[in-house]
Amino acid sequence: MPLRLRLALLFALATAVLITAAGVAFVLQLRVSVDASLDPGLRARVAEVADELTTKGRLPLSGTIDAIVQVSTPDGQIIAFSPQAGAQPLLDPAQRRQAMANEVSFTATVNGDRSRILASTAPVRGGQAVVVVGTGTDVSDGAVDRAASTLVLGGPPAVLLAAAGAWLLAGGVLRPVERMRRQAAEISDQDLDRRLPVPSTRDEIAALGTTMNALLARLQEALQRERGFVADAGHELRTPLAILRAELELAARPGRSRDALAEAISHAGQETDRLIRLAEDLLLLARADNQQPFLRPEPLSLPALLGVAARRGGAGAADRAVTITVHSPADLIVEADPDRLRQAVDNLLDNAIRHAPRGSVVDVTASSPRPEVVTIEVADRGPGFPPEFLPHAFERFRRAEAARTRDGGGTGLGLSIVHAIAQAHGGHAVATNRPDGGAAVIIDLPMSTQRTDG
Repeated sequence: MPLRLRLALLFALATAVLITAAGVAFVLQLRVSVDASLDPGLRARVAEVADELTTKGRLPLSGTIDAIVQVSTPDGQIIAFSPQAGAQPLLDPAQRRQAMANEVSFTATVNGDRSRILASTAPVRGGQAVVVVGTGTDVSDGAVDRAASTLVLGGPPAVLLAAAGAWLLAGGVLRPVERMRRQAAEISDQDLDRRLPVPSTRDEIAALGTTMNALLARLQEALQRERGFVADAGHELRTPLAILRAELELAARPGRSRDALAEAISHAGQETDRLIRLAEDLLLLARADNQQPFLRPEPLSLPALLGVAARRGGAGAADRAVTITVHSPADLIVEADPDRLRQAVDNLLDNAIRHAPRGSVVDVTASSPRPEVVTIEVADRGPGFPPEFLPHAFERFRRAEAARTRDGGGTGLGLSIVHAIAQAHGGHAVATNRPDGGAAVIIDLPMSTQRTDG
């Protein structure tokens, strides 16, 4: 059922319930008010009856034959009555006591007709008497019936008008939503730069349009990032595949010596290793994007892990006479995945050694500035990161070098993997430049990660 129709039906139902409740309350209150409006005339009748009984000792003759008049002693004995009232007491004991105390008024059926009754005490010869007078409620009942008929006849048209008004109002309110829905349905992955029209009403509909446009902007950014990722991955894969093919073609040429063949196979193996590393890096990032678990955390000694990473990096650092120093408390224990954390540190060391000046030092520092945080910092004394690169340091396939060549560095995934591993452990990574020169990358990890990915 369309929302517009549901709103109209709901509004009609609410209007019908409101009119019914208000109408019933109005009719009941009107009946009470009309009945009470007869009491002043009945009080005057009581005074008239009491006066006749006092002066003449009998009921008044004028207008009494067709009226309801009954006089009784305080103990309930009937001493005078009109033919309309009859000889049966009109008051029960509780009503008679109330009449003796002040007065009592009520409605009752007398001789088959609905009547308004009022009883009060009046002085008569020899003491006090209870005088009961009454009158028919035909006129007041007619007024109440006319009011009830008016409500019954006017209620349905009022409900229909309310439903029609709700239908028109809902149509006007939902028109911008329908317009946005149609335009949203027309947007494809080829024109994600389109946006929905936002009304200038500053209401919930405008807020919905703003939210939808923000969602489209995020989808556009994610799609562009995904397309860029695929393009960059293809670019990175193309170079080693081309080299691998060239080496294999050279090895397949006739007349090649054994040494040349071994060299071609060695080069092909290196490019194969490069392809394997690139594929593994892409797989890790894809699992991180999909929030798939890839950690196996366990308690480990951070100084031991950094020492192993420094010894491994020392082989590449020796060619450039770069020294790796490790500074860490001996008792620093962290719960983390040793393989992934080692991968992150290795990436930072490779990057620092590549850019460190010949004969300089690369510092690896671990500390716990707060009881719940462990910090790993890898810093070199090279030229540092370009300022325009820092905001994009952890983006994939982003290099500080202008040229996207293999000689300028790795695949551009190293810092991205560091960032993904840090986030998977519940921490984060920061790239910055040291005040005294050189680049530094800091990894903050919780002392005891709560994740148990496996």
